Amino acid sequence: MLQGLFGRQKSKTAYTVPKSQHDPDRYERERAQAASAKKADRLKLAQNPQTHLEILYYLAGDSDDDVRIAVAKNGSTPIQASPVIARDKNVDVKLALAHRLMALLPELSEEQHSQLYAFAAQALGVLALDEVLKVRMALSSVLKDMACAPPNVVAQLARDMERQVSEPILRFCSALPDDDLLEILSEHPQSWVVEAIAARAKVSNKVSDAVVEARQIKAGAVLITNDGAEIADDTLSKIVERAKDTPEWHKPLCLRKHLPAFLMKEIVAFVDESLHKFILDRTDLDDKTREEVEGTVKRRMRFLVDDKGNRIAPKDKVLSLHKAGKLDEDIMSDALALREYDFIQMGLSLKSKLPLETVRRMIDTRSGKAVTALVWRAGLSMRYALDLQRELAKVPHAELVYPRNGIDFPLSAQEMDWQIGFFKPEKS
Repeated sequence: MLQGLFGRQKSKTAYTVPKSQHDPDRYERERAQAASAKKADRLKLAQNPQTHLEILYYLAGDSDDDVRIAVAKNGSTPIQASPVIARDKNVDVKLALAHRLMALLPELSEEQHSQLYAFAAQALGVLALDEVLKVRMALSSVLKDMACAPPNVVAQLARDMERQVSEPILRFCSALPDDDLLEILSEHPQSWVVEAIAARAKVSNKVSDAVVEARQIKAGAVLITNDGAEIADDTLSKIVERAKDTPEWHKPLCLRKHLPAFLMKEIVAFVDESLHKFILDRTDLDDKTREEVEGTVKRRMRFLVDDKGNRIAPKDKVLSLHKAGKLDEDIMSDALALREYDFIQMGLSLKSKLPLETVRRMIDTRSGKAVTALVWRAGLSMRYALDLQRELAKVPHAELVYPRNGIDFPLSAQEMDWQIGFFKPEKS
C-alpha cells in the first residue's frame, strides 16, 4: 500500500522503522484486528510502536477519538500521515499531533529540505490555521522558542488575530523573518504589536526604523532600552528629534549605550535637569564630548538664574537682558537650544516691538514665511529664522523657507512687511 514511501524514512530515533515491520503473517493479523468492531482491539494496535506503518496510517481515520489520539501520539506513526491527522475534527487528536511534531522538529530540521520535514511543516501549517484557539495557542507557546520552526508556520501565527497566539511569536520567535516583521508593522500597527516587536532579543536596523515610524510612544521607549536592537544613526537622529516632544523617551535615551557624541550633545540640551547625572555618569564619552556636554549642562543651569544664582522666571530674565541691551542672537540661540520657548516668544516680542499675542499667532501658524518675517523684524539672522522654523514653529519640511546664498533673507522687505501686517491686530 504505502510501504515504498514509508520504507524511505530516515533512521532517526523518533520515527525508526521497527525491524518487525516486515512480518507478513503479523501484518495480516493486524489488518484483521484493525477491522475489528471492538475498540479495545483497535486501540491496542494504535498504541503499539511495533504496529505496521500502513496499519497506523489506516487507523488515523478510525471512528473512535481515543484510537485516533493514540495514533497521533504513537512515535511510529508515519510523518507522512501528519497532514491528514492535522485535519481531524477532535481537538485532542490535533493537540497530540502538534506536540509530537514540535518535539520532532529539532531532529527533522537537520535536513531542512527533507521530505519528512516538508510533511511536518505542512501539518503544522494546517494546525496554525485551525479554528480552535487552544490548538493555535499550543503551537505558539512552543514554536516561539524554536529556531528551527518552519518560517511559513510562524509567519501565519504572527498574523493571528488573537493576541494570545501572535504576541509570543512576535516577541520571542527568532525564526520569524524580517520581511514578515516589516509587513506586519505596516499592516497591523496596534500598540501591542509594535511593542512586542520592539522587545525582541534581536532587532535589525530595518525593523528598528519601522518601529520608530509606527510612532508609538511606549514601543519607542521599549526599543531605545533594548540592548539587542540595532539602531542606525539616521534612525537615532529621528528618535532624538521626536524625543524633544516626547518626555517618555528622555531617560531611556540618556541610558542608551553607545550613542553618537553629536546626539548626546543634542539630548543634554532638552532633557530635564534631573537626567543630567545619567549623561555625566556615562563612561563612553570621549574627553572633548564630555567637556561640551558639561558645558551645555552648566549653561542650562545658569540660563534662568539671576546675578545671585537664584532661579528666575523667563519673563523677568528676558526683561532684564533687554533692559541691559544684552538680548542678542547668542542669547536667543541659547534659549532655542534649551527649549525655553516662553523666553523666545517674549524676546521676539520685545525685539520686534510686536504684541506677544501677535508673535504667538505668527509662530502657531507653522508658516515659514510668517516666522521668517518675524525674525527679520526682530533684527535677527536668517539662519536663526531657519532654526526657529524647524524647532519652535514646526514648519513642515516641504514648506521651510531657506536662506539665499546661505545667509540672506530670501523674501523682499515688502513681502515681509505684508506678512507682519497680516498678523498685526487692527487698530480700534
